[in-house]
Amino acid sequence: MKHFIILLFSGLCMSLSAQTTLREIPADYTYIIKIGQQVPDFTTTTTDGKTVRMADLKGKVVMLQFTASWCSICRKEMPHIEADIWQKYKDNPNFALYGIDLDEPKGKVKKFAKEVPVTYPLVLDPKGGIFYQFAEKGSGVVRNVIIDKTGKIVFATRFFKEEEFAEMKEVIAGLLK
Repeated sequence: MKHFIILLFSGLCMSLSAQTTLREIPADYTYIIKIGQQVPDFTTTTTDGKTVRMADLKGKVVMLQFTASWCSICRKEMPHIEADIWQKYKDNPNFALYGIDLDEPKGKVKKFAKEVPVTYPLVLDPKGGIFYQFAEKGSGVVRNVIIDKTGKIVFATRFFKEEEFAEMKEVIAGLLK
């Protein structure tokens, strides 16, 4: 019986560590950030004029969704982010989600949020100053980055793939436990 309990406990520990093992970002995703790296610091504003500083979000699980009004894949993914992530965690004080709109004026970004529609905050990224801290110049915009409470990058997506999106939801749920 003692050996059975030890084996059971060992299996449980291996299972838990496998769940927290972080996969590397595929090279073709054209990120310049790496899993396990500290998130680049930035300051920006929401479409409502509120200042957002990455450094102020330490202690929270953060999802950054890179987007633009002209991006058809973004428009396809955003309702899923709204329904499956934002509506589930928006009242959780340990979670933050920001859509980072690539180089578009505030009026266009506000209109975009209404058209999709999404209620999570969108922030402005003039000239891609934030985006290009995460991705190579000339890279496509649609991508998500998950940051843990210590400010480390733990997960990143590219395009909208249902399996990867489901994995991202699990990562967020696990970090918020």
